[in-house]
Amino acid sequence: MNATSTPMDASRVEHFLEELRWAHGFLDVPQWPDPMGDAAFHGLAGEFVRTVEPHTEADPVALLVQFLCEYGNVIGRNCYVQVESDRHYTNLFVVLVGQTAKARKGTSERNVRTIIKAVSEDWGCRVMSGLASGEGLIWQVRDPIERTEPVKEKGRVNGYQNVIVDEGVSDKRLMIVEPELARVFRVLEREGSTLSALIREAWDSGDLRTLTKNSPARATNAHVSIIGHITREELLRVTTEVEMVNGLMNRFVWTAVRRSKLLPRGGRWDSINWAPFLRKLAVAVDFGSRPRRMDLDAEAWEYWDAVYPDLADGKPGLLGAMTARAEAQTLRLAMIYALLDLDELIRVPHLEAALAVWRYSYQTCRWLWGQRLGDPVADAIMAALKRAGDKGLTRTQIYSDVFHRHVPRERIEAALTALAGAGLARAEKRSGGGRPIEVWVCLSTDPAH
Repeated sequence: MNATSTPMDASRVEHFLEELRWAHGFLDVPQWPDPMGDAAFHGLAGEFVRTVEPHTEADPVALLVQFLCEYGNVIGRNCYVQVESDRHYTNLFVVLVGQTAKARKGTSERNVRTIIKAVSEDWGCRVMSGLASGEGLIWQVRDPIERTEPVKEKGRVNGYQNVIVDEGVSDKRLMIVEPELARVFRVLEREGSTLSALIREAWDSGDLRTLTKNSPARATNAHVSIIGHITREELLRVTTEVEMVNGLMNRFVWTAVRRSKLLPRGGRWDSINWAPFLRKLAVAVDFGSRPRRMDLDAEAWEYWDAVYPDLADGKPGLLGAMTARAEAQTLRLAMIYALLDLDELIRVPHLEAALAVWRYSYQTCRWLWGQRLGDPVADAIMAALKRAGDKGLTRTQIYSDVFHRHVPRERIEAALTALAGAGLARAEKRSGGGRPIEVWVCLSTDPAH
């Protein structure tokens, strides 16, 4: 396009930006997360991982987080931590991000499910997949459905009565396992879909309903947990800025996983004596199934007071949006560790274990989204500024060289303002032989910050 060309129409601009979103999605990819801290492999969860690990190619991280998630689901909506007016229960949303087939994501989940089912056979029928609509989610945990019908006597209406037309679902546990999570994210983009809002409600309160006139089903005290599997490439393609910022995505504990080893002949699962572990797990499931309010002991409260400011410190861009529920996620994880220890109080080792998981999840989010803001214009500018280094770029260079005059100047101005506000870039005045020239530079070349 020559210098006299005008910006494209709105639809072509959005297409151009979508290409940029993909093109710059893999620039300056931060490093893989550091190994998960040993503290995370505390108690019964750690014992499970150490027992299985020699006999599987699955990542120990994948085994651990899915064990925590499925244990948190099998015990139901009984134990909680109170935070002001909110109650946090043991239902977790976990996503494993790894290479298709090579990361052994499905293998790890099947290993965990086999063990959990062994101590709670009735739970097996509460494991499902195929999230397709908000109404479908409610239906799997629905309350009894009543309908008002007339009472007739001798052919005449003599009052009305409520009649149960559907008995509902008595077991409110629902363990959703989605081996193709990208498919679910595409459902969220459909016009009129209520799935995103209801998933958020499932994490928050467990009370689900829609305002759809033709859908009388509702659910109260549902105990919904989610395990999703996806590749990094799929994730960056299908997730939208809306889902990033509306709070859906930060309800998930994101974990990067990969194959831990090569076992050409497979492991020796049948050589493991599971009886001692299963006895302990059965006791832990029974303990966790008894209603109680969990609290921290005095030492744990002191520890929590010390780490809380760092957890509550908001980060800019998508990294901040994706990790905004650090405090709540940590408390849920710590509660699960305590219950596995048959402890009515959350203690320092439980917090340390939870924090080790959360730190790994934070680093996974950093690996996935780095410094991106979620705006393709801002992200493209950031990538270009990193490439330019200390030389920086003028506004004219950004408009002409980065976007080839395809993007309106006002969108570029808004993106530069967002980058400056997030502390990722700044404008500098430099002498150019005449009047000073404004040059934009990247404030950090480390995308892991």
